[in-house]
Amino acid sequence: MTESWPNLPEAAADFRFLLARGYPRKAALGLVGNRYGLDETARRLLHRGVFAPEVAAARRAKLRRLRELPGQPLALDGHNVLITLSCAARHLPLVAADDGFIRDVGEVSRAFRVSAATDRVLALMADYLADQAAGPVEVFYDAPLSLSGELAGRTREIFASRGLAVQAAAVPVPERLLSGFPGAIATSDTALIDAHATVVDLAGEIIRRHPAWRLIPIGEPGPGLAE
Repeated sequence: MTESWPNLPEAAADFRFLLARGYPRKAALGLVGNRYGLDETARRLLHRGVFAPEVAAARRAKLRRLRELPGQPLALDGHNVLITLSCAARHLPLVAADDGFIRDVGEVSRAFRVSAATDRVLALMADYLADQAAGPVEVFYDAPLSLSGELAGRTREIFASRGLAVQAAAVPVPERLLSGFPGAIATSDTALIDAHATVVDLAGEIIRRHPAWRLIPIGEPGPGLAE
């Protein structure tokens, strides 16, 4: 769905070329964005979706389908997964990235608020996790964000109602717990992917089941998780 940005694939190729040759990311994005006259959303699509080929390949090597890990411990980067799926459900742009992960480009992390739609997204997550025989599941939310404790409680209720073994908590720095988690983690955060050995793109797997959602395939061809 690149009809809004017909030159996006060419811009992505140029951005990838510069990154592969060691250009600083910010400078390369500015150069490419200015050359093609890209708006802010298109620039975020590139920033969230395009990586140097060796970086993308290393991340794809860590990526596992949830169905490959039945009954194994799984930790969720709570806000990361929830926000990506919330953006998807609102039909905001999503990027299928070079590294095999799907990301939102809304930059709504600090503005995220729990709403009536949150329970629907949690139910979507819980249904998929149960269908894939996931667990036990631990979910870590970012405590400084609004109503994180309430969100952890709703997560426990909804996940448990699907028969999942679940623990959920709001913690000061989720990244510390996730990076050292002994099982697989579910996130699309690049720093966590780089720090961990086994990663699941939980939001991405669910998004790929909803073809009506606004997924923009910007990624360089490579091993992916499409059905």
